[in-house]
Amino acid sequence: MPSLSGHSCKRFLLPEALDDYVTDTNPVRVVDVFVDELDLQKLGFEGVEPALTGRPSYHPEVMLKIYIYGYLNRIQSSRRLEREAQRNVELMWLTGRLAPDFKTIARFRKDNGKAIRSVCRQFVVLCQRLDLFAEAIVAIDGSKFKAVNHRDRNFTSAKLERRMRDIESSIARYLEAMDTADRQEPAIATARTARLQDKIAALKEQMRSLKEIEVQLNAAPDKQVSLTDPDARSMKTRGTGVVGYNVQTAVDTKHHLIVAHVVTNDGIDRDRLTSMAKLARAEMGVDKLTAVADRGYYKSEEILACHEAGISVFVPKTVTSSATAHGRFGKDDFIYNAQTNEYRCPAGERLIWRFSTVERGLKISKYWSSNCQQCPLKGDCTPGPQRRVTRWEHEAVLDEMQVRLDHAPEMMRIRRQTVEHPFGTIKAWMGATHFLTRTIGRVSTEMSLHVLAYNMKRAIKLLGSEAVMKAMRA
Repeated sequence: MPSLSGHSCKRFLLPEALDDYVTDTNPVRVVDVFVDELDLQKLGFEGVEPALTGRPSYHPEVMLKIYIYGYLNRIQSSRRLEREAQRNVELMWLTGRLAPDFKTIARFRKDNGKAIRSVCRQFVVLCQRLDLFAEAIVAIDGSKFKAVNHRDRNFTSAKLERRMRDIESSIARYLEAMDTADRQEPAIATARTARLQDKIAALKEQMRSLKEIEVQLNAAPDKQVSLTDPDARSMKTRGTGVVGYNVQTAVDTKHHLIVAHVVTNDGIDRDRLTSMAKLARAEMGVDKLTAVADRGYYKSEEILACHEAGISVFVPKTVTSSATAHGRFGKDDFIYNAQTNEYRCPAGERLIWRFSTVERGLKISKYWSSNCQQCPLKGDCTPGPQRRVTRWEHEAVLDEMQVRLDHAPEMMRIRRQTVEHPFGTIKAWMGATHFLTRTIGRVSTEMSLHVLAYNMKRAIKLLGSEAVMKAMRA
């Protein structure tokens, strides 16, 4: 009987064609069909038409397949993608055994950022065709992602001041140590003094660099400077804070697909509700949309803008009342009567309209009663002469939303279950470092590739590879 060991065994057992390694339901076939069905020229990719002169470059179709495959399999760096293209059977099958070097791979992502972001949107259109957004309910949320920029290379006025103060105190300490060294034996004094002078010189050089950063900081519109990635910003998180980007997403509540995403370097969510809801509605191709967000998005003007745009929103109110914090009656304890334009307080007294004013660009009306001084509940209501209640001219919209929330308390649970899944999954794929590229444009491209890979995996899991490929070819 012939031996099945060594090289003869390998020759005997390995299939001759790469196609034999890739099953019909392998996700790599989904990537292949998806890219083949795209109109890359219309999407804006460079190099679709080969140049008349010079060495022919790799076709964008090949490069895009490499990147989508890489992000689907947690291989995001161009150097690792270069290695995989030379040894990974699935990637060899996908590219037809072409193996670009890492510089070519990295340059493709850099030069085709806008087109790659459009490809991510094309997959959302496919999900729309597959009727995966039938419920038209999205959860909107933001999450902070780390940039390449280290915290020590990000400066705010407070951070810079603290660093300068530390350097000044260190210099003062070394100068004292030099005075002490002068009283030592001459040989010891000379050695110590030389060492301390070197340390002082290094600190003075640091101080000079910080002075230069101070000039940049004063010129910066948001009074922040990042040295590695100029667009990265220091943002508050539940922990110690992060230097990075705030990624906004709108996620479909039924299938947890990311229908829209935007990368920003503003750490606050309050101004993002309307823009994200409108973007989600456009991407989903629906007329009516329901959006749910956490209390970080509560802003009167944004809720009104959504109402005027025909978008129904659920956002819990932020409790900022000092009265409630001190155990006194809150504004919710005062009942408004729209017909008489007055409030009724917990003691049954009428708070009538007194005057209107404009605060922070909003028209506000003021109400109070003349009977507060004699009221037995005054101690539980206000420490001042009378309790004043304010009302925004469009407060009825906020009251309407609160009624919706009261009748559908499960919306907050749905929000939490919806948005935390995609963010947690993508951050796990990225690893501890998160983004690999610098500047907001390139980071947006990187995020689009992550979102595309996430949505593709979700669609395959929901419908199976064959159904997804069939829809792509349709």
